[in-house]
Amino acid sequence: MKKFFRMMGSSFGIVGELFGFLWKQKLWWLMPMIVVLLGLGLLMIFASASGIGPFIYTLI
Repeated sequence: MKKFFRMMGSSFGIVGELFGFLWKQKLWWLMPMIVVLLGLGLLMIFASASGIGPFIYTLI
């Protein structure tokens, strides 16, 4: 499991470092919240940058 997080930290940059930090500090319970927040942020970015924005906004 440690190899996975080490590899994730090197390939995903800031997000990987954040998850690595949470793993070292034993803050596992924060990981699902951060994943949801990152997912919603990416959804909003893609919704405003594409032609399907009006359809995505109806989901939120």
